[in-house]
Amino acid sequence: MAIKRNAGGTVKSAKAKTVKAVGAKKATTKKPSKTVAVKVAAVKKVAAPVKKAATKKVAKLVVPKVTPKAESTAVVKTETKTVKTAKKVAPPAPPKIEVSSLPKTRVKELLVSQPKPVETEKNPYFELSKKHHLHMNFRQFIKVEGLSAQEFRAQRIDILEHGAVILTSKLAVDHYFRMCNEMRVTVPESMKYFCINEQTAYYLQKYIQYRKRKIFFGHGTIRDLVDVIKKNRSEKFLLPVSDVHKEAIAEFLDEVKITFTRAVLYKTVAADLSDIKSLAQYDVLVFFTPVGIKSLKANFPNFKQGATRIAAFGHATAQMIQSLGYRLDIFAPTPENPSMTSALDAYIKEANKK
Repeated sequence: MAIKRNAGGTVKSAKAKTVKAVGAKKATTKKPSKTVAVKVAAVKKVAAPVKKAATKKVAKLVVPKVTPKAESTAVVKTETKTVKTAKKVAPPAPPKIEVSSLPKTRVKELLVSQPKPVETEKNPYFELSKKHHLHMNFRQFIKVEGLSAQEFRAQRIDILEHGAVILTSKLAVDHYFRMCNEMRVTVPESMKYFCINEQTAYYLQKYIQYRKRKIFFGHGTIRDLVDVIKKNRSEKFLLPVSDVHKEAIAEFLDEVKITFTRAVLYKTVAADLSDIKSLAQYDVLVFFTPVGIKSLKANFPNFKQGATRIAAFGHATAQMIQSLGYRLDIFAPTPENPSMTSALDAYIKEANKK
């Protein structure tokens, strides 16, 4: 072992130096004093929230960003799922209408079972008459009569139980207020009016002050009012109708789960046609409603169709023609002829080409 002498001549070994170094190391690892420990704890306490907040901030930043492409893809998937889960009941197929194959003969005189329209160049009937050099006659086969107060009471309907009324035509407006007058019912200012179109809405001015009422209108169909009707679903709706009416509106209200009462306020009956002496002078009779066909039967019980052609618009009208024993020669609407005038045009073009 190497021996070293210090300045005082004392001997100091390398081993002693090693022991001293180890002791110094232990001294450095000695636990901190109480004062130091308190300071460290305080630092940790202050640093903890900072660390937690930093963690939260990082967590928010970690949320993946959805690119416009991914977002649009997600929307498409959701819509596809909705379409698949939605239960749509397909309407029943309309009955097949059989049209006569009777040889087509020349057409000159037509009788249309409607009021005469305003004479304008754009009216399709006048255009048809001009195109084929026809004599076009108009005569309404039906008329509308209002129910009496006694007949209405038999339905056991309280008008004032309803906070809203759906009006599908000017005729419905007239008979609604007529019945209120006959029943001595004062329509409250809080009544809400849902009209099928703007013309019907403005017609209300005949009976009420338009600006002081809650009036809503669509563009020709009840489905145009779906949003505003849903917003007022708490109301009980009154639906004035004729004794013969389409079920489309009632079916729509059932579909959107609206509480409503169907009130028959007027009826369609056969008109008096005693001024028409004979139908034999007409080559074609044109009908649009089943009631019009019933009027034909009631006014001319001995009518023999022979060479007279009968045209019908709508499946119900066509079925009534056949059920009463008449022959159906022209029918609309079809994919080829969506209107009555287009169906007549196609028939007359072929019948008069000789």
